[in-house]
Amino acid sequence: MINVLFAARPERWDTYEQPLRNALNAAGIEANLSQDISPEDVDYIVYAPNSDLQDFTPYTRARAVLNLWAGVEQITGNQTLTIPLARMVDPGLTKGMVEWVTGHVMRYHLGMDAHIVNPSNSWTVTTPPLAEERRVVILGLGALGTACAETLLGLGFQVTGWSRSAKSVEGVNCLHGDAGLALALAEAEILVTLLPDTASTTNIMNAETLAQMPHGAFLINPGRGPLIEDTALLAALDTGQIAHATLDVFRTEPLPQNDPYWAHPQVTVTPHIAAETRASTASQVIVENIRRGEAGEPFLNLVDRALGY
Repeated sequence: MINVLFAARPERWDTYEQPLRNALNAAGIEANLSQDISPEDVDYIVYAPNSDLQDFTPYTRARAVLNLWAGVEQITGNQTLTIPLARMVDPGLTKGMVEWVTGHVMRYHLGMDAHIVNPSNSWTVTTPPLAEERRVVILGLGALGTACAETLLGLGFQVTGWSRSAKSVEGVNCLHGDAGLALALAEAEILVTLLPDTASTTNIMNAETLAQMPHGAFLINPGRGPLIEDTALLAALDTGQIAHATLDVFRTEPLPQNDPYWAHPQVTVTPHIAAETRASTASQVIVENIRRGEAGEPFLNLVDRALGY
């Protein structure tokens, strides 16, 4: 029997205990799943970075840390963590992100705000372009960015994707590197930021890069709060360089009540709801990695500590 430690906030245990047990049983894995196991006896750690476990030194037998979150920026710098770390790539989370991003892209593409909320009560008729005439750019072509790009491509949009290293997605104009970023931003009528939070992506959307976008462009950020230099975005919104921004993630969460984003008329704030890990599907991902560890197979979704994701 293997020992699987659940190391997350206590309230998450009620959400994950039964789905994890169901997934373990379905995989035929006999396991002791618990929140309380002596460190020297632990084989796998199911982990959330905001848990009390921050020192991995006593876990001398553990084979892998299996993250419950897609984001790993809070753990990659932990010097006591030397065993494999797998990030969460949850099909349920991906589907949720695709639906949220697609919904807000369509909202901007169709100009729905002007039709749904019209304080002047005027009968204003506007005809949006067809999807094939609208250019959407996605920064980040990982699992989430690629899934969003493919869905938007299927709806007929002109889709460009940018990543730091070269990627290839059929039908998507894929760019990379500094020169590629400038080219991507120049055609970003609607920009979706889905990059990880790393030293090289912090404030990637700043005064210079925001100015490279078409005047009156729209920005959607369901990725990470630090991707955006907040003062620069607010200034771009004030001048109309950015027509409107929908923000789901922030440097401080929950977003403080006195934050200027709340009151800005050209900003939509959503409470980090774009993509939530689903316990049922995430548990299957976790257990598949446990199965792989026991079978001597490579773990899925391993984190490159040097890259930070």
